[in-house]
Amino acid sequence: MNFTVEQIAEEALALPSEARALLADRLVESLDPLEDGYIRQLWVVEAHLRRDDVRNGRIKTIPGREALERVRKSVAR
Repeated sequence: MNFTVEQIAEEALALPSEARALLADRLVESLDPLEDGYIRQLWVVEAHLRRDDVRNGRIKTIPGREALERVRKSVAR
């Protein structure tokens, strides 16, 4: 039986959150190591850009507790 990516995603999204997290980990682990290295490099570049934005005042930071509270409120909706 062949499933489309959309069908698989729909089924995966119906799983409990712990199962989705496990599935996400397994999928990431299955990626090509060479591709993974490239992705890591992209994230390093992005992290440096974000760090520089904070240091240069282009981005306003908020305390971690406030950020977590915002996330909790958005998830609770």
